[in-house]
Amino acid sequence: MACFAVRRAVFIEEQGIPEAEEWDAADATCTHYLAAGDGCPMGTARLIARDGEAKIGRVAVMADARGTGLGRALMLHVLEDARAAGFGTAVLESQVSVIGFYERLGFVAEGPEYDDGSGILHRLMRCPLA
Repeated sequence: MACFAVRRAVFIEEQGIPEAEEWDAADATCTHYLAAGDGCPMGTARLIARDGEAKIGRVAVMADARGTGLGRALMLHVLEDARAAGFGTAVLESQVSVIGFYERLGFVAEGPEYDDGSGILHRLMRCPLA
């Protein structure tokens, strides 16, 4: 699946996240999104219904597509799908280095920074969809 190829390139190869931590059971049941540039897979995200909220995760954009607006367009599409599905809130666990990206989309960071087991600091973020 093309989404997995993007995640492999960004999370496993570029960021050094162990392969065993990247893949999980949610991959079989979540909604996967794929963004393409010039016909090539360039970005991905997934959406999981969790505790009445839309949990967005595994957002990845290939290095060549960063700064082009592709990631923003991908996230706006995922947020619109979540809104259309009736979710009132979207949540995600952002890497600290990209919190500003999500803030510009309406997310607000809450709680302390934490290591999710990957060695990369994260923060929980929430965005109202109403």
